Amino acid sequence: IMEMKKEIKISFVIVARDEEKMIGGCLRSLKWADEVIVINHGSEDKTKKIAQQFGAKVFDLSREKRVNYSRPRNEGLKRALGEWIFYIDADERVSQELRKELQEMDLDSESEKHTWFAVPRMNVILGKPMKHGGWWPDYVKRLFKKSSLSKWRGELHEEPVVEGMMGKLKSPLRHEKHETVFEMLEKTNEWSEIEGKLMFESNHPPMNIVRFCSAMAREFWYRMIKKMAFLDGPKGIIMAMYQVYSRFISYAKLWEMQISKK
Repeated sequence: IMEMKKEIKISFVIVARDEEKMIGGCLRSLKWADEVIVINHGSEDKTKKIAQQFGAKVFDLSREKRVNYSRPRNEGLKRALGEWIFYIDADERVSQELRKELQEMDLDSESEKHTWFAVPRMNVILGKPMKHGGWWPDYVKRLFKKSSLSKWRGELHEEPVVEGMMGKLKSPLRHEKHETVFEMLEKTNEWSEIEGKLMFESNHPPMNIVRFCSAMAREFWYRMIKKMAFLDGPKGIIMAMYQVYSRFISYAKLWEMQISKK
């Protein structure tokens, strides 16, 4: 008698590029999953090898000249066999509570009300779970009924094109965001380049003193005053000021592009 094939309820999709340091922890938190897919987005390190060691299905996607974060997510949508898809990054971990919540959910009856879910994300920055500064509960759109999700669009801040109502999960996804200030600065250089280009291409008004000052003042007010980042101690203050700096660098790169165009 042929053995019944196990039904794949949730496929986990990880998009990874040069994530040899982080992907092992993510895959370890998914050992219980029915299907784990890794879209290997042009990695040049051991990402693929580590993913295969954990038994994930790995699909290679070439690294393009221009960054487009929707492309690998759409590749994951195409490859996943589950009724539901959960997108997770290499530096994220499914907590024990979230695993339990997902395993106990009746997704069939749930889909009559909700076709997709946002998950609260606990950001661990410089080794500290952040509770203030706008870092918690940091809801992210991650769990989708496959038949309701048509595609992802947007180059840098990709968004799902999905039908139906959104629900919210209660248990956190853990995000191992930054281990050192050096890593934070490296990431800012990469991301600010992309953000600057996107603002430039969307014909952002010319940068001037007022625009620089108001952008930084808004970020400082949001992080430090409204969201009280200082309640997370020195690390909270470092992160708030880093966000102000990060915003400044994106606008400085935009300014650079604007003056070089003249």
